[in-house]
Amino acid sequence: MIFTYRGIDSSGDKVDNEIEASSLEEAKERLKAQGILYEVIEENIPSLFDHTLFSRKYTISAKELSNLSRELAIYIRSGISLVNALQVMGKHYEHHNKMHLFLQAVATHLDEGKNLYTALTTQNVVVLPEFYKHSIKVSESSGILDDVLLELARFLTEQDRISKEVRRAFSYPTFMIAISLLMVGFMLAFIVPQITAIFTHMDQELPAVTRFVISAGEFFNNNYILILSSILLIIVTFSTLMHYSPSFRYIIHSIVLKIPLFGQIVLRSELGRFAYIGSLLIRSGVPFVQTIKMSSNILSNSVLQGIFFDAAKKVVEGKRLSSALSESGTLIDPAFIQAIALGEETSEVELVLINLSELNFTENKDKIALLLSLLEPILMLFVGGIIGFIVAAMLLPVFSMSIGG
Repeated sequence: MIFTYRGIDSSGDKVDNEIEASSLEEAKERLKAQGILYEVIEENIPSLFDHTLFSRKYTISAKELSNLSRELAIYIRSGISLVNALQVMGKHYEHHNKMHLFLQAVATHLDEGKNLYTALTTQNVVVLPEFYKHSIKVSESSGILDDVLLELARFLTEQDRISKEVRRAFSYPTFMIAISLLMVGFMLAFIVPQITAIFTHMDQELPAVTRFVISAGEFFNNNYILILSSILLIIVTFSTLMHYSPSFRYIIHSIVLKIPLFGQIVLRSELGRFAYIGSLLIRSGVPFVQTIKMSSNILSNSVLQGIFFDAAKKVVEGKRLSSALSESGTLIDPAFIQAIALGEETSEVELVLINLSELNFTENKDKIALLLSLLEPILMLFVGGIIGFIVAAMLLPVFSMSIGG
């Protein structure tokens, strides 16, 4: 629970902040331990808006988590204790309430004698990936916490870079589609009705194409609220089903993987992420079966996630991962499976997974570039074709009159 308090700290300065604790009594004890004399302390009751978001926890971004991991690793290598390091880092986030509260909560748990993994699991401020927490758990016991934190920072930085590249790559197509819809809507709502008024004075039968465009314009003008509401309803319904219906999400994800070129981009991205985090967990000392399960958890595509979960079960039964994946069907690239098989035979699975992650990320860059090079002319033709169709439909009766005259 989060508690808001107001009081005076050990320096005599007024403080108005938040603290994380499991109960009011625990919050008071923690403030007392910090030398803070509180005047008011009360639970931070969530607002109606908080309830609509279904969670009060802050979802930390990959970039933020990467920066935290790198900074903490540097402090550890410098010989600074975890508690002091987190307190110093907390000062950097004084204007970011959630991050400041998160670092303060973790430091408090460490000060109470908990290890870093328990502190990260116990705090209720920030949502952390499971693979991240388990990497911390194993690295603490192995004495390689700083190395693993730096490796996690590199992985998260790479994921953030890839996400930005994908968003940047699809920003142009998204912009073109939005502009084309606006232009078509504008023409149907304003241009077509103006031209239609001219046709009403003609004693002439209009071409079927013209009648279709006029009917579309009239329908849009008379039902634009219904159309916009329907689009919004479809978006909300789709998002809700994707979030709460595993079967619906599975169907959509399976369809996405079958889309030419785009499906391959999604597949390569997921396999690259699985391979990278798998190599990191193996290096951290996580058991192989647990590595497969935790690496599967970071996959966004539920179809691929299910394949690796099933493979983990077969590995528990004594099979090799490569054999389990080969039995899953033709979705996973045979070259990916063969590489893992080679790693299992030579006991170099970690090295093979690193190479596979680099290979898949590199191939994905080329495929995204190819997709964009195809999308741009296709979208231009699509937008030009729709607008040209409307213009031609409106001019066709004029041409007919000129020829007839």
